[in-house]
Amino acid sequence: MNQTVTIAVEKHRDYIGSKIGMWLFLFTEILLFGGMFLIYSVYRSVHPYDFHNAARELSLIIGTINTLVLLTSSLTMALSISAIQKGNKKLSIIFLILTIILGIIFLVNKYFEWDTKFQHGIYPDSPGLLKRKEGEILFYGLYFVMTGLHGLHVFAGVILLSIMLIAVIKKPYTEFSLRSPHLELFRGSRLAAYDKNRREFWKSELIDDYVKEIIVTFKYILTKEKVNKADFVQLENSGLYWHLVDIIWIFLFPLFYLIT
Repeated sequence: MNQTVTIAVEKHRDYIGSKIGMWLFLFTEILLFGGMFLIYSVYRSVHPYDFHNAARELSLIIGTINTLVLLTSSLTMALSISAIQKGNKKLSIIFLILTIILGIIFLVNKYFEWDTKFQHGIYPDSPGLLKRKEGEILFYGLYFVMTGLHGLHVFAGVILLSIMLIAVIKKPYTEFSLRSPHLELFRGSRLAAYDKNRREFWKSELIDDYVKEIIVTFKYILTKEKVNKADFVQLENSGLYWHLVDIIWIFLFPLFYLIT
């Protein structure tokens, strides 16, 4: 007579390790921009008047708008994470979409700001820029490098949040795998899976002497509104990255736009 073995295996997730890994990554980002801030401070101390004059040519209005946009996006990101932690999937999606839109608005504003400078002949190694004083050349060099690198981080953040948006829409789901090296425990048996009402929804073939390995993987959708907050640690990590991008801009804004 064949025997039936019931399986119920949960997939292991290392949430703490994931958080530690994200914090280590953020630390490297802080070191990167921290070094640039240090270089900026040195050059500004040497050429204070040139930095002052060059900063007057930047648009304070666009800089202020971008600051408000990123601060608002940081709020919507936090609200999205808070909503998913409370099990409100629909509200989390709305705030996440708003965060992505605000990130795109920031990039569009930055594009028009750079385009204006390019039209006036101010860009790295341009003849118009090289005719200026040394301090102004250094100012614009740092401006394009630091704001450009920050813009790349914003762009990467928008892509990351878009991926997380798709994940949140598709989740929640439960996924687990069974991989047993102890085949003798299952010889002459069949593996079966049951739902909470003890209804069988899957059964394997007979595990005989010809079977060398067992690998079983299940992935099934839960109810639409039921959310396990532990499944969205990736969203929390994405939020940490986005907050860091916002904080970096909080330092860039006064250094380039408010020194006048």
